[in-house]
Amino acid sequence: MSNPFNYKHLYYFWVVAKEGGMSKAADKLDMAVQTVSAQVRELERDLGCELLKPAGRGLALTEAGMAAMQQADQIFQLGEALPSLVRDAVSAPGVRLRVGISDGLPKLMVRRLLQPIVNEPQLRLLCLEGQFNDLLGNLALHKLDVVISDRPAPSNPNIKLYSHALGASSVAWYGTTALLVKSDKPFPQNLNDLPVLLPTAHTASRDRLDHWLEQRNIRPRVVGEFEDSALLKTFGASGMGVFPAAESVQEDLLTHYAVQRMGQCAGVTEHFFAIGTEKKVQHPLVQRLLHPSTN
Repeated sequence: MSNPFNYKHLYYFWVVAKEGGMSKAADKLDMAVQTVSAQVRELERDLGCELLKPAGRGLALTEAGMAAMQQADQIFQLGEALPSLVRDAVSAPGVRLRVGISDGLPKLMVRRLLQPIVNEPQLRLLCLEGQFNDLLGNLALHKLDVVISDRPAPSNPNIKLYSHALGASSVAWYGTTALLVKSDKPFPQNLNDLPVLLPTAHTASRDRLDHWLEQRNIRPRVVGEFEDSALLKTFGASGMGVFPAAESVQEDLLTHYAVQRMGQCAGVTEHFFAIGTEKKVQHPLVQRLLHPSTN
């Protein structure tokens, strides 16, 4: 399909808008003012509307011009980045995998979930952490190859996504030795006496944790809530409060954070999913994440 307008004309318009006038744009482009003006008029004819209007001794963008300028900014900023991206690709060839990490996920667990692909020769792994909905948006725009999350993707008829279960882990409570001796009650009743740290409400596990506490008539004194699981553990290790964490990473947790296991959060499970877009050709490393035993 042919382009509805000439990108060279769009570039001239973009320079005029950035420079604030035809004369300055002509100087920057090393062209005659008449030539630049003619190119911009060609673009306006192609688009069927005026993009620039007189404003004092200069020019100003019309409403249509502002809309065109927003798009042109994106187009030519990407174009300006292209040479360095190409040079990077040539100088460091490899297999690139762009992974979105839901910010509530335990970082030690993410490392385990990505284990099937980390030894890939010449792997170039790009991990981007963010909120769940933002990551799904970037996945739909093909800015990410896969999203690792604690919940499956919601049903959306406009975006074809799949959710593949990667595993699950029971949850337990942990705290520093100095903090645990402050209550002589057995677990879990001692949670009523101790300061508690919890994940924020946007994590999938928070509702289950709140329900577990309510069932046991525990009304904790919540002193901190964290979107980032690593921050939650770091503040827990400092003695600020006791906290829940996935038991699947307990060995690393006890080693690196110097805390003790208090007891299991029975019935509360953290689930882990890989979310991708339904494409005819899947990224080979995404396939390996989904089916590690067959590779």
